[in-house]
Amino acid sequence: MRGRLAQREVGLLCVAVLAAAVSSAITNRQKHQAAAASLPSPVGAYTALVAASGPRVVGTKTRCGVVIATRTMGITSPVLACGVRLYLTYRGRHVLAPVIGRGPNAPIAEFAVTPALAHRLGMSGVKRLAWSYAAES
Repeated sequence: MRGRLAQREVGLLCVAVLAAAVSSAITNRQKHQAAAASLPSPVGAYTALVAASGPRVVGTKTRCGVVIATRTMGITSPVLACGVRLYLTYRGRHVLAPVIGRGPNAPIAEFAVTPALAHRLGMSGVKRLAWSYAAES
């Protein structure tokens, strides 16, 4: 009798753990869908030459007041206002990032991206990227 009771308790524990795992998976999926639904819509379709900034920019402070860290995802632009968010696309990778400074320092490029953003996009040097504005809500 005691053995059956222990088996029953173990079985109930397994059902409870399974229910918690399913509940967690459903909640995470709903959060992911809500986050994707809350992203701003892209506006416009443009291309530009974009320079990947080197590691020398890490630790510097931009004219927008942002100190660039190794994980900072940002864009520098000579004409766009600080805080404007852009979608950048390169080789199928899409990233939403803010303008964090003035630049670029490369005379041929229209924008520059931080090392972390260049890494996320999978680019180096100066490349032609697609970009669009992120609609403000």
